Amino acid sequence: MTGVASASSPTCASSGWGRERVITASCGSFYPPLRSARPRPPSAGGADFCRMDGDQVEKMVLTKDGRKTAVDKECDGEEKKSVESKVYMDYNATTPMAPEVIQTVTEAMHEAWGNPSSSYTAGRKAKEIINKARESLARMVGGRPQDIIFTSGGTEPISELSQQIQILNQNRMALGLPRILMHTDAAQMIGKGRVDGQDLGVDYLTIVGHKFYAPRIGALYVRGPGVTTPLHPMLFGGGQEWNFRPGTENTPMIAGLGKAAELVNKNCEAYEAHMKEVRDYLEKRLEASFGKQRLHFNSQFPGAKRLCNTCNFSFWGPGLQGRMVLSHCKTLLASVGAACHSEKGDQPSSILLSCGIPYEVAQNALRLSVGRDTTKEDVDMIVEDLKQSVAQLEQNRVT
Repeated sequence: MTGVASASSPTCASSGWGRERVITASCGSFYPPLRSARPRPPSAGGADFCRMDGDQVEKMVLTKDGRKTAVDKECDGEEKKSVESKVYMDYNATTPMAPEVIQTVTEAMHEAWGNPSSSYTAGRKAKEIINKARESLARMVGGRPQDIIFTSGGTEPISELSQQIQILNQNRMALGLPRILMHTDAAQMIGKGRVDGQDLGVDYLTIVGHKFYAPRIGALYVRGPGVTTPLHPMLFGGGQEWNFRPGTENTPMIAGLGKAAELVNKNCEAYEAHMKEVRDYLEKRLEASFGKQRLHFNSQFPGAKRLCNTCNFSFWGPGLQGRMVLSHCKTLLASVGAACHSEKGDQPSSILLSCGIPYEVAQNALRLSVGRDTTKEDVDMIVEDLKQSVAQLEQNRVT
């Protein structure tokens, strides 16, 4: 028996997880609109955004049923300038919700407002939507719908590590010792490559919605919750979700998570191929523009498996810290590392240092992560932006 509990986002279709449960935790709802060279839809119902077609700018409004419609009002100059000039390449920090997910969430808010535990029509509708989401998530993680539990509310080769722990556990069990439990945060992998619980050999696996175009709702896979693997509720009250996480289910967010999982089930290979192609093009353009003597790729280790969408690199030289480079960019929106560690300032990533990257190189690191809709034209724009940023910083240092 296998299972999943509350936390943070999803994966590519996988198999072999046996009987598992997934407990999801809602941490919010919508995101602010994200801009890029080609503007993306906003991730909040009722919000508006600009769509550009040549020199024409058309005001778009997301209606209450999740559809987009054009209105006569024009975007102001500042908004038009923002749409034209920004390219978002921080998809590892967060993704906008996919249009299909926005529509699913909006429909659930209007049609499935009832309590899923109630027997009246709106309650039954909510229950149907939750069950559909269970089915999509079960297909995504290779489990069964009855093993999915909802709640209201990246560089290590994990498979190799888990194999070593499995061997260690066999020896411990022979000595009558308790086994070592293993957890992995799969937030960055889901939707970018295949994730299989059996292959990984983990006991707990975190799933995070806002990393794969879903709402900020999450889940935790647990192998045999409460039987094979320890799992205890932190909250007490109602008996929802097999008593592991009480509270009325957040139907719209669960519906959105289920829809995002459905998209991953259908399109994961295509998503991965596209992002890898654009990522590889980005690295080629950087090397061609700056040369091997001025650039260091921080994650290109022989035989290492990499996220298909991520390019972590540093510019050689003083005064080219990642934050300084980004602060002088006019087009690129990116980061120097994980958003949850942004309070560290210019302190280098401990992960990069552990991988043997020199301190002065790790301090200059930039992390660019492409998304499902990022194009080679986007890459061309941000490479030119990086060239002007680096040139300006070097000129300022000389003067």
